[in-house]
Amino acid sequence: MASIEKSAIEKQLQTVIDPNMQTDLVSAKTIKAIVVEDGRVSVTIELGYPAKSCREELRTAAQKKIAELPGVASVAVDINSVIVAHTVQNALSPMANIKNIIAIASGKGGVGKSTTAVNIALALQAEGAQVGILDADIYGPSIPTMLGISGYPSSEDGKTMQPKTAYGLQSISIGYLIDEDQPMIWRGPMVTNALQQLLKDTNWDNLDYLIVDLPPGTGDIQLTLAQQIPVSGAVIVTTPQDIALLDAQRGLKMFAKVNVPVLGIVENMSVHICSQCGHEEAIFGSGGGEVMAENNQVDLLGALPLDINIRKYADSGRPTVVADPDSRPAAIYREIARKMAAKLALQGRDFRGKFPKIIVENT
Repeated sequence: MASIEKSAIEKQLQTVIDPNMQTDLVSAKTIKAIVVEDGRVSVTIELGYPAKSCREELRTAAQKKIAELPGVASVAVDINSVIVAHTVQNALSPMANIKNIIAIASGKGGVGKSTTAVNIALALQAEGAQVGILDADIYGPSIPTMLGISGYPSSEDGKTMQPKTAYGLQSISIGYLIDEDQPMIWRGPMVTNALQQLLKDTNWDNLDYLIVDLPPGTGDIQLTLAQQIPVSGAVIVTTPQDIALLDAQRGLKMFAKVNVPVLGIVENMSVHICSQCGHEEAIFGSGGGEVMAENNQVDLLGALPLDINIRKYADSGRPTVVADPDSRPAAIYREIARKMAAKLALQGRDFRGKFPKIIVENT
């Protein structure tokens, strides 16, 4: 039986492209172990992002390529996901119990950012991650409605809050702390203090990702998030409409100035699908998100349709990903979530929590 070199196996795996990372398994540094014994090949692949729905496809592709080598009697490929903390801006450090904070932003309102944020959070969870969502829109909180939950968060010590949970997703919002029709007539400093408290006074339970649903624009809350909160990456939500793209461009530039990597762009309402006849029409224009992504050298994570069911599900407190998990929009949300997390997995890792603390004492 011909001997099988590990280098030959690696060469075969270089031809297997991870559709989420958009690079081959070797270049992405996902190959953690290769064992060859009497023609039996065992490979361990470690993905840095949740990938429950596409893991089997990757495993099959890797097995097929390795099996093409002469002398291979059997192939076993083990794929798992290990999500770690990634670097954040400036001198900040990742928070305890939160590996990665990802901001979902838009330059203007009305582009479906909150609906996108909550569905991305639920999609990450469906792919196998531990996820939370923070509603940073103090003036117009919408996450409680979209998750179908209300009421004050519980507190075990009278000082901190337990996140409220729906569909396994941890969440916090100013909407849980005020009456539904109560206006928030606060100046900037009060709003930014509220954001800090919502984040830091909530007992998040070992999150892989905390999705922060930002209000539209580039004001006080965005500046606080960029300067004082450790953010691993951001996603920009826009529509194909020119005015939305102009505002989205401002949001993208803001994150660039504060050294927060933009993981990609989501084009929402890309095409209207008639609920009666299925006719598709690009009523807000077409190709805007793709052009913006190309001009700024960032990824277009996905394009979502203007579908009446997305709105209905969000208004009913059961977002698309949980209300209709087998639908095309739910599949797009999951694809966006995987690509976003995979893009983050390619960023630098934060190793500060790995090092032991050295304490010098007088003896």
